[in-house]
Amino acid sequence: MFPLRLLFLLCVAGPGFAATAPELALVRVWPGWKDAEDFTRLREYFGAAPDSGPRRVLRTAPEQRAGFYFLVRTRGAAVPAAVLELAVLRPDGPEPVTHRFPAALRAGEEVVELGLTGAAWPGGQRAQPVAWRLRVLAEDGRELAAQRSFLWVDPAP
Repeated sequence: MFPLRLLFLLCVAGPGFAATAPELALVRVWPGWKDAEDFTRLREYFGAAPDSGPRRVLRTAPEQRAGFYFLVRTRGAAVPAAVLELAVLRPDGPEPVTHRFPAALRAGEEVVELGLTGAAWPGGQRAQPVAWRLRVLAEDGRELAAQRSFLWVDPAP
């Protein structure tokens, strides 16, 4: 009797019942200004390299720490050759500026900070982006996940 129930369940569930690999999701994207001092850790005073801890920080100008950051939390499958593509509509111009950050994302939960530092964020700490969009792209260019601000509007093709 048991196999008959199982067969019935599989017929009712249909093709969507098949197990699939966990997809990648952007759980949270939190934008905000950070001063250089926000990244100084105690281990730096004992000779460790800056940003050598578990925190993953990617910057447009790696030598500059102060800037506008997007704290990104992902969940799901590993993406060893991901590209985090961040498009930002800055307050100093009408066209979005796109930045690409290569990153190997691990399976499970991952936290990455994307920093617009140096010339990539000329507005200083008081400036806020007008709108933004973050896309996680696979090595072949496929979009795996995306999130955008309320005011972001994709241009018509």
